[in-house]
Amino acid sequence: MVTSVSSFPGYVKQLVNSGIIELEAAERAVKEAHTNHSSILEWFFRNRLATATELAQAVGEEYGLSTIDIDAIDIRPDVADLITDDQKERLKLLPLYRYEGFLMVALADPVCLTNMDDVKFATGLQPYAVIVEYDKLGAHLNAGSGFSGSAASSGMSVSTEAITQNIALDTQELKKNDDAGGEEIEITGFVDKLLAHAINSKVSDIHIEPYEKNLRIRYRVDGILKVIATPPISIASRLTSRIKVLGRMNISERRVPQDGRVRFKLNEKKNIDFRVNTLPTIYGEKVVMRILDSDSATIGIEKLGFDPKQQSDFMDALAKPDGMVLVTGPTGSGKTVTLYTGLGMLNTPERNISTAEDPVEINMPGVNQVNVNPKVGLTFADALRAFLRQDPDIIMVGEIRDLETAEISIKAAQTGHLVLSTLHTNSAPETLTRLLNMGVPPFNIASSVQLIIAQRLARRLCEHCKKRSDIPEEALLDIGFKEDELSKLKVYEAVGCSKCSQGYKGRVGIYEAMPISAAMGRMVMDGANSLDIADQAQKEGVKDLRQSGLEKVRQGVTSITELERITKD
Repeated sequence: MVTSVSSFPGYVKQLVNSGIIELEAAERAVKEAHTNHSSILEWFFRNRLATATELAQAVGEEYGLSTIDIDAIDIRPDVADLITDDQKERLKLLPLYRYEGFLMVALADPVCLTNMDDVKFATGLQPYAVIVEYDKLGAHLNAGSGFSGSAASSGMSVSTEAITQNIALDTQELKKNDDAGGEEIEITGFVDKLLAHAINSKVSDIHIEPYEKNLRIRYRVDGILKVIATPPISIASRLTSRIKVLGRMNISERRVPQDGRVRFKLNEKKNIDFRVNTLPTIYGEKVVMRILDSDSATIGIEKLGFDPKQQSDFMDALAKPDGMVLVTGPTGSGKTVTLYTGLGMLNTPERNISTAEDPVEINMPGVNQVNVNPKVGLTFADALRAFLRQDPDIIMVGEIRDLETAEISIKAAQTGHLVLSTLHTNSAPETLTRLLNMGVPPFNIASSVQLIIAQRLARRLCEHCKKRSDIPEEALLDIGFKEDELSKLKVYEAVGCSKCSQGYKGRVGIYEAMPISAAMGRMVMDGANSLDIADQAQKEGVKDLRQSGLEKVRQGVTSITELERITKD
């Protein structure tokens, strides 16, 4: 029996010390694996003590190997055939990419590192290992071939294999080239391929993060960050400099954050913009790139996720000639997409529409869009004052951050203009009290605000792999379902397959659409708090975020796990 964490393999120590796995569970796993001559990592995964991603990161860090997302790679047939299917299954590894005399090989369990000699003997190539997630490797091995990824099927000219060549080359080989003054890594091509692959993979953000011993690249897909690769730290400064050049930023300034914008030509007909921000950290500059794709950000109102009543309330508010519509929620909850969907319906030659944003994320022809810039004296309030002298019909304010902006927005809403804006609050009732706390007079709030929409984004279950979830009735009742619906209720959970990301694909909005009734207006005038207003909203048939989320679970659109994640506050 293992009695000390120091007796564990290195990656197991990491998992225990980080709190991912309990000491007792690790002891049991090591004992079971030793007794049955089986894999510790497999034991962890099968017993759900750690996720495949956590295991891959721990193994990669312990052995100094790159970790990559195997689903992001298109494996050539000639490479896949270098090792027979029987050998792949026996050795628990998969050939990914051939580069001169080297062969990149994917494995999940570090015990398989002893199989490298077998690979060299079978292929005549020098193998170098990269770490992938256990479940994804298993899916590829079970499929009998290594074909995966989406870039090849998209019609793009950029292949993921080229990205892999640049991102996940053997760490030691890259360091050897650098130390010897060898061939320079082609950073320019690397950045181009990285951006193209991110666009094709439906990524919202790219995170490039330097640490002491490695560089981590992560994608945010459907709101969740996932590690794509961990290249050597030696390329960090050149990679950052290339991105700063593209974003027209000062490459010699590394002490303060900088903002930039990159326009990337995807093909002859389409350009995609990236918003870039750099942040000095103790090991170098972290870079975050937000993809600003106007086509994917503006969708029809039917696809947002409103139920029929919520959609009707939104349409009714947009149809009014004046008043204020507020959309609220945390960063990344889809507020801008909701507002621009509304603007898209209002955008006609007969209307004068102006927006003030920080920054403009979605380009919409026919709309006068202004980037606010406090550094030069152009604030939201300044832009609003200018709008009111420009004969506007509709005004959109990116965010109401202070009393001055709130007062000008409300004044515009009271004088014949439709005003759309956002706030950072957790629910629709809390938005009214937030305006009161800012110092806006109750009468102005009651007379101007027409509709408040609180929203979150929930990941959609993958239609190809979701499965029925067996949950006790008591738990379903605690979650919020009613007893009379349990007999017919079908609840699904995420599984994961080659066509999705961890069992989910895409996102759907969860909404609380609260029209401001006369009764609510009187409550605001009387100084009611958010709880009182929430009670009144329930009486008027307004579904809160939790109730709307439960409806998406009933429909099989999302899972209870995802509902708990987005409505836990």
